[in-house]
Amino acid sequence: MRAIWKGAVAFGLVNVPVRLYSATGEHEVRLHQVHEEDGGRIRYKKVCSLDGEPVEMSEIAKGYETADGELVVLTDADFGNLPLATEREIEVMEFVPADQVDPIMLGKTYYLEPDKTAAKPYALLRGALEAADRVAVVKVALRQRESMAVLRVRDKVICLQTLMWPDEVREADFPILDGDVSVKPAELAMASSLIESLAADFDPSQYEDRYAAALEELIEQKVSSGKTQALPVPAGEKDEGAGEVVDLLAALQRSVEKARTARGEDAPAEPAKKAKKPKKSGDDDDTPARRTRRKAS
Repeated sequence: MRAIWKGAVAFGLVNVPVRLYSATGEHEVRLHQVHEEDGGRIRYKKVCSLDGEPVEMSEIAKGYETADGELVVLTDADFGNLPLATEREIEVMEFVPADQVDPIMLGKTYYLEPDKTAAKPYALLRGALEAADRVAVVKVALRQRESMAVLRVRDKVICLQTLMWPDEVREADFPILDGDVSVKPAELAMASSLIESLAADFDPSQYEDRYAAALEELIEQKVSSGKTQALPVPAGEKDEGAGEVVDLLAALQRSVEKARTARGEDAPAEPAKKAKKPKKSGDDDDTPARRTRRKAS
């Protein structure tokens, strides 16, 4: 794994230098959008909606549209002036019972690895969390955004798990649930019995992503049966010299044909008839005098 962030955990007067690693990764089979007819990749270009011209990344800013329909443009310099007090620090705010953190607020999980010189304070924080049976509520800046998170222990590793901000969790508003729905005791008992019959300890290793496995098998079958095609090269990415080679070959071919024709080695498929010269008066006379003139010439 490669560290994606480096900073320190600060609680009280204790400072623990750590590195942050992503603890999860999706095993999704990566597919591209292609043209079914020729296999060409479908690209998405960044273009301006006003003039239709392509825009370079260096020319792109972020904009906020107000309720009045006005546009506020924000540049990288504007974002650079925003305060991020916890940019390289994981600041512990408080320690709370783990069951008070609603699972709907939990986000992405990261592993915290201590520096070689910080193994002892790291173990101290880990032991304190385990002994108190609590999680640490922290604030941290990741990818230029300040996030709320919790620190908890998994095996021997301290994990940082980001949280949604309170105003990011939507309230469920379903009027149908406000009505009085009567459930018979027998129905409730049957449902409880069903739950008991399916009760077990959670073991995620017994489950698998059958769709991803079937998709990989399908791809392997197509590869094994030869149902593949060469990756097409877009016109703009072809070797610049390719066109010159084709032109050179054509020119050489034409030169060879011209030379053979000049030597009479390669007669045309349909030879053209030579045009007859108009006869002059007396051409048909084959007199001795005319023969004598031709011999002399």
